Amino acid sequence: MNKEQLERAIKDYSWMIREIKRQRMMLEEDIGSKLVVASGVEATLPRAKGAINDPVGKEVIRRDKKSSWLAKLEKKVLFIQGRLSAIEEPREIAVLECMLDGMTISAISKHMGLSRKHIYKIKETIVDRMLQFTQSSQ
Repeated sequence: MNKEQLERAIKDYSWMIREIKRQRMMLEEDIGSKLVVASGVEATLPRAKGAINDPVGKEVIRRDKKSSWLAKLEKKVLFIQGRLSAIEEPREIAVLECMLDGMTISAISKHMGLSRKHIYKIKETIVDRMLQFTQSSQ
């Protein structure tokens, strides 16, 4: 993951956690759901070549895509969580926690009583340390 991707993942962390919870809940509910294939006249009609005209087949494809997307979100979240120990300074920890909770730079600035420019510098330091942690652990 490069610097821009890591910054984006930190910024998106809060909604990704909520989305992972929601998607897992949906997938767990879907496991017990019943799907019905076409019956009657619809089952005897010819189907177009190369296209899935079966609602069950389409649902399987949709769930597979959802599962793949969920795995990508989990990978990003785990990447960040695996590097939290790289941040040890109290101010950096506070800024990182605020960012992971979904706060904006302006909100963090007001919350901590520091300038936005100072918060940006702290954010840059956090990202750099997380990237260094990545390189040193490989």
